Order: sequence, then structure tokens, then C-alpha cells
Amino acid sequence: MFVREPAFAGSFYEGSREDLMDQIKWCFTHRIGPGELPKVNESFTGKLIGVIVPHAGYIYSGPVAAWAYKVIAENGKPDSFIILGPNHSGMGSPLAIMRKGLWKTPLGYAEVDSELGDALLSSLDILEDDYTAHINEHSIEVQLPFLQYLFGNVKFLPISLMIQDKEVSILLGEAISKIIKDRRIVVIASTDFSHYESYERAYRNDSLIIDRIINLDLDGFFKTYYSKRVSMCGPGPTGTLITIAKLLEAKQVLKLKYATSGDTSGDMSSVVGYSSIAFLR
Repeated sequence: MFVREPAFAGSFYEGSREDLMDQIKWCFTHRIGPGELPKVNESFTGKLIGVIVPHAGYIYSGPVAAWAYKVIAENGKPDSFIILGPNHSGMGSPLAIMRKGLWKTPLGYAEVDSELGDALLSSLDILEDDYTAHINEHSIEVQLPFLQYLFGNVKFLPISLMIQDKEVSILLGEAISKIIKDRRIVVIASTDFSHYESYERAYRNDSLIIDRIINLDLDGFFKTYYSKRVSMCGPGPTGTLITIAKLLEAKQVLKLKYATSGDTSGDMSSVVGYSSIAFLR
């Protein structure tokens, strides 16, 4: 079976098992994080549709990401995850899954959900099976250690988006929602928000766009993204999860946490914005 080796262990997160476990605990207990280690629900509640979570280096965004993983832990272990991430590398197909194989991290192996991948490929012809889109991409990889920390062995389907407009978000969101409505699946949309802006500008623009997300306003989300030139890197994963949440009749969208790289580094002159947001039935 094909094994995707970790491309960012030792850079975005610690490279050894022991150090990575300690780093994830640090993320949960950090003053910007939840402040405590999560308690995993022994049964799957099914209340959580999905989360928005950042994907920068753990020392910058890990404490914010921990808020989303706390909610995932409280929801209990699903059968599988769908992880949507923007394609930063420019490699591979415009919309790509990896249909089979294993992803390795310092915490072990995560199995690609082939059954879920086949179902999605057969229902959406703009999606391709292309592992090259995933080889050198961090936005999905950095989510796996958090899931492995919580649940041990996990199954997931990675989806890499190079095309990130509203039309693709709707098509992909519609296809995913049909497939997961009768399955025990949690969707993870991986994105950072404003990039390398002053703290004031990042906070202002990110607040505007998060308001549209919380209101499940897909049109308003993309209008704000373009009109305010919000430099978030994952509008496609975000728009897709908004679409899924609307179709699955989400009852509540919660901004769990917002912070910036400046809140951990101390440099407020040029920051990247991060937020964890939960979509609940």
C-alpha cells in the first residue's frame, strides 16, 4: 500500500512522537488554547457537522486549532473524517482526492477512506484521484496528529482544492452532503485567515468574513472575500463547509476562538489570522 511520508514533521510540528505529543498537549493547555486537555466522548453524538481549523505551524496556530479539536473530542469518534485543504504547492489536479493509501506522521499511520473516496468520485466528475496534489501540501497533513492524539487510528479522505470559487464550493458541498448525511462523518475545513497584515487590519477584515461564516451566508462570504481582499488561503474549503452545513440544516455555528500569530509571537506588525469555528446540528 502506498505510504505518504510526512513532509512537514520537524518544521510545522515536532518530528518525534514524544515531542509531538508534548507539543499537542501544550496547544490544548496554552493561554490562547482551551486551557485544559480534552476529554474524548466514548460515544459518537453526531451533533458536529464540521469545523474550520487553521493549518500554520503549531507554535503559531496550534492553540487556536486546539479549540476545534476539543469540540471534535466531545463529539466522539466518527467513522471517518473528510479534510478539505487549499493547494498551496500548485502541484497536481485542480480538485484532487487521494483515493487510497496511508499517511504517516510521528504518531503512526492514518488510513485513507477508499470507500468514501469512491463514492465521491462517482458523484462528482470535476474531482480527480491524484496523489501528487497531496505530496507537498501542509494544510491537510498538520490536522492528522491532532486526530491521532485524540483517537489513535483514524480514517480520513483528503481533498485538495486549487480552484476555490463559489461555484466549486457549491458543487463539492452538495456532493459531500449527499454522501455523509447517513454516515458518521465529520468535515474539517483547513484555512488560515488574513496573511501578513497589521493586527488591526487583520482583525477588522477577519471579523467581517467570520460574521458571514457564522450566518451561513455563502454569497456574503465570497463578496466580502473579494471586496475586502481578505488574504485568507482557504475560501474553497470554507465555502464548501458552509454549503454542507446549510444542506444538513445546521442549527448553530460557533466561533470558538480567534487569534493571530502576533498573539503567540508578540509581533503585531505583520500577523496571520486564525480561527476555529464549529458547525452543529
